[in-house]
Amino acid sequence: MAKSKTAAKSAPIEELAVASAAAAVGPVLIELVLETLDDAKAEQTVAVDITGKSSLTDHMVVTSGRSNRHVGAIADQLVKTLREQGFGKPRVEGLPHADWVLVDAGDVIIHIFRPEVREFYNIERMWAVDFAADAR
Repeated sequence: MAKSKTAAKSAPIEELAVASAAAAVGPVLIELVLETLDDAKAEQTVAVDITGKSSLTDHMVVTSGRSNRHVGAIADQLVKTLREQGFGKPRVEGLPHADWVLVDAGDVIIHIFRPEVREFYNIERMWAVDFAADAR
């Protein structure tokens, strides 16, 4: 009986520690992503805080590469850095064509576009809209 009481008392403390560690990962991850994109010579990088606007992620980063090859290289470098820094293997979509590559790192989703494709979809404008009026 004593074991179950102790386990019941320590469970909320463990959950708090896990939640606290998860909250600390977000700022570290977004900074790592932005630094890696800068090192890879990504252009026109925009970070959008979508906390509370989406249940998928807390941050979205939109950036551009100069060509398909550059977009692919940026994505490869980002995935490599995330793995090396202990953030696991992110999910990657669109790498074969490299017009628009999506890297899902959990708390941060990164969209890497060719300039023409980015201009066409203009997703950062869509997510930057204030959804407070919709909540009323």
